[in-house]
Amino acid sequence: MNNVASILILAFLALTFLQSGYEKIFYWNDNVTWLKEHFSKTKLKNHVPLALGHLLIVELISGILCVVGGIQLFTNNGREFGFYGAIFSCISLLMMLFGQRLAKDYDGARTIVIYFIPAVMAVYWLN
Repeated sequence: MNNVASILILAFLALTFLQSGYEKIFYWNDNVTWLKEHFSKTKLKNHVPLALGHLLIVELISGILCVVGGIQLFTNNGREFGFYGAIFSCISLLMMLFGQRLAKDYDGARTIVIYFIPAVMAVYWLN
């Protein structure tokens, strides 16, 4: 098995984004309330539910593609689904990074970079 590192990163990304999507779906109102306060001094303050909905969709696409990509990589060494899962993961993280920087939450932005590094590694390895 030559793809262990790639499969592990895809599993990490899948868990990250599927769990995040789950929390957004089942705790929608709590998330919207918290984020409205978080973005109260930004241009996003009146668009939080719409922005959160867009992020939710991209996160779910990311997580599903990473699961399918990990299975594909394990079963037949195919890289297409994992590659696109990694790309969508990077897009999700860039969306979050933009929001954190807009809200001037630099600690939150720094945390997102920690997730971005393995996502970019996955894009590189699966390309």
